[in-house]
Amino acid sequence: MVRTPPRLLTIAGSDSGGGAGIQADLKTFAAHGVYGMSVITALTAQNTREVRAVHAAPPDFVAAQIDAVFEDIGVDAVKIGMLADAGLVRAVAGRLRSHLQKARLPIVLDPVMIAKSGAPLLADDAVSALAEELIPLATLVTPNLPELERLAGLPVASEDERRRAGEALAGLSGGAVLVKGGHAEGPEVVDLLFAEGPAGSQWHRFVHPRIETAATHGTGCTLSSAIAARLGRGEDLPRAVEGAISWLHGAMAAAYPLGTGHGPVDHLYLWKESA
Repeated sequence: MVRTPPRLLTIAGSDSGGGAGIQADLKTFAAHGVYGMSVITALTAQNTREVRAVHAAPPDFVAAQIDAVFEDIGVDAVKIGMLADAGLVRAVAGRLRSHLQKARLPIVLDPVMIAKSGAPLLADDAVSALAEELIPLATLVTPNLPELERLAGLPVASEDERRRAGEALAGLSGGAVLVKGGHAEGPEVVDLLFAEGPAGSQWHRFVHPRIETAATHGTGCTLSSAIAARLGRGEDLPRAVEGAISWLHGAMAAAYPLGTGHGPVDHLYLWKESA
């Protein structure tokens, strides 16, 4: 009998440049040997330099996509990315609450607010909806430093401040928080995971040398998708986060020149090395 691989669903926006959003998520899922499915929340016209236009999908159509996947194929883990506006946040939260009554699944939420180019990707009224409706459903929330500062309402300049803000956000969500350190300065990137352990809540610290590269487009999408894929394969949270960070580090180091702005990582670099 052929074994069905873990089924991973991404709920996110489409990136016409292929480096972030749905496209990055599905490449990441493939690289991790899981079966990828998608719910498209918005279309974007973008490349490595800029986001030129955003067209949000109707909330009822997004809900219909979620129902179609859950009711037939089934889902083992969920990654959530760009949601654009409050209506989409509420639609996604509502459908997930309905389906989670049958089975509790790992949900990794990347609270996408601003594109690498600086373009806003989440309306102001959607931030409170995200905090009230969706963050409490998440197994793990993966904010970068500007997102953490906005969601927690606390400063994040120092590592101690990031820990306090992360704990505040974890109190809001009831789940775990991964504070991504890519926006900080210095020769090393420090990512901080606050999660429940055998002895209660604790911090895990992951440190990697900073890679000087323009290939940073979609790194947040890619990391959250890699964590979701690993959780879907049955890894515990700290191991999934550690493995996903190391894998992304390799994908950034292997990136090839593409475009004239922030280029993509090489999601399939391990496949190329083994070919």
